[in-house]
Amino acid sequence: MEITRIMAKVLITDDDRVQRLILRKNLEAEGYEVYEAVNGLEAMKILSDDPDIRMLLTDLVMPEMNGYDLIRTVRETSLRYVYIVVLTGMDDKASLLRALSLGADDFLTKPVFPDELKLRIQSGSRLLRLEGHEELILSMVKLSEFRSDETGYHLERVRAYTRLLARYLSRHCPELGLTLSLADEISKVSPLHDIGKVAIPDHILHKPGKLDPDEWEIMKSHADIGGRLLQDIYEKTGQSYLGIAYQIAMFHHERWDGMGYPEGRKGQDIPLAARIMALTDVYDALTTKRCYKNILSHEESKRILLDGRERHFDPEIVDAFLTLEDSFIEIKNKFRDKHND
Repeated sequence: MEITRIMAKVLITDDDRVQRLILRKNLEAEGYEVYEAVNGLEAMKILSDDPDIRMLLTDLVMPEMNGYDLIRTVRETSLRYVYIVVLTGMDDKASLLRALSLGADDFLTKPVFPDELKLRIQSGSRLLRLEGHEELILSMVKLSEFRSDETGYHLERVRAYTRLLARYLSRHCPELGLTLSLADEISKVSPLHDIGKVAIPDHILHKPGKLDPDEWEIMKSHADIGGRLLQDIYEKTGQSYLGIAYQIAMFHHERWDGMGYPEGRKGQDIPLAARIMALTDVYDALTTKRCYKNILSHEESKRILLDGRERHFDPEIVDAFLTLEDSFIEIKNKFRDKHND
């Protein structure tokens, strides 16, 4: 399927027609959709009419509403973040500082050079894309939380546990090749591990007891469903964080000894992010109340994890858990569900 590239929209606000023309031609040459306003009042009307305009280039000295008032008004009224670049003179540092203090993100000195304009706008685009990633993750997490049997602070605990483990492994196990930034990405997408449960029927998802063999096969399918969903989005967007989310959703029920599902992967053939998720998800399941089980203590849960070392879990990750167990207890207590008391 062909994917239509959505071009960023840029609003140029300047009472100098020649300056607007120069900026427009350079931006359109890079593929941006460009709008123009001659002052702040006109700019605010355009922004209110089209909330998809997320980047604003503005002069500071203009009639009716100047650039300072425009920046202030945008920051006070806009429901979505607008990336603001101000146009300023080479020696006008006082005006620049005032604009930045009001909420401008970046600046360009006049005369504007095309290469510098391109780089400044690319920086703004990167920031807005990151915001979009966060919104997508949040929306999918809410969907997962709505259908899942794991309520309360489950997702907050999982996020905190995975961040703790991944950051420790990054610092103390360099052979794994896990950077701190990647560790934080794993934590960020960890709440998507059970997104596939949106496709599991309620009578199975919320059954207060043991599932029969047919029901268990249906329940197990959530890993493959969630993994394929995220893989499809990843292949269409190329966003690396979705690749990590795919690994977690698809493989967090695999076992170190190869007896897990959906593919029966073994040892290091299981992605590291999924191996981290496997331990944190099981620990949280053991230490909280679910519709099919009661709570186990930390010590009881720890014994189960130790028993699963080199069978269910990566031994290096179990060892990291033992080092960090006091912090795990702190997180468990901090995000304690009321029905667990």
